[in-house]
Amino acid sequence: MTKKESVIFIINTLEKLYPKPPIPLLHKDPYTLLISVLLSAQSTDARVNIITPQLFARADNPYDMVKLTVDEIREIIKPVGLSPMKSKGIYGLSKILIEKHNGKVPANFDDLEELPAVGHKTASVVMSQAFNIPTFPVDTHIHRLMYRWNLSSGKNVVQTEKDAKRLFPKELWNKLHLQIIYYGREFSPARGWNLDKDIITKKIGRKRVIAEYYK
Repeated sequence: MTKKESVIFIINTLEKLYPKPPIPLLHKDPYTLLISVLLSAQSTDARVNIITPQLFARADNPYDMVKLTVDEIREIIKPVGLSPMKSKGIYGLSKILIEKHNGKVPANFDDLEELPAVGHKTASVVMSQAFNIPTFPVDTHIHRLMYRWNLSSGKNVVQTEKDAKRLFPKELWNKLHLQIIYYGREFSPARGWNLDKDIITKKIGRKRVIAEYYK
């Protein structure tokens, strides 16, 4: 199967499985999404969704957030992990949003990536899910599946993002990255993987990956 045929098969399969994939992180606006994505680093969406209602009850905008101390923020978000770094990031970016952006989350990569604790992946998620600007955020699921599906080398997420953007139609990026995440969680996880249920990898996957599985 050529890469073009593989891409068509992936798109069609994912559309049948996840025609309307929801945004997994609970939020009400770009600011609460930004905070939720920041918190999700090295944590699960489910855990973040338990913590953010508590945090947003105290502060769901940058003006209220800077009224809290870093220690107060840290105490609330401690269950998601990396709380020292994340609490400083949340306080710092909230301060910058007030000082430089009138309390609004900017809709461009340069300004987003200048914010504390905000990297390219976090910025990409916000651009995609908050502002509907075509991006292709690459998380661990997408990075793993692009390699398993023989669509990327798996060397790093930067190359995986370039390959995804080159192979998939731009108008599908925002929806497709969510569909792949849901598929990865359900059918092609890193652990407890059952290739017989992973219909996409079984059909188009990298031969070496499949051979290793059946060893």
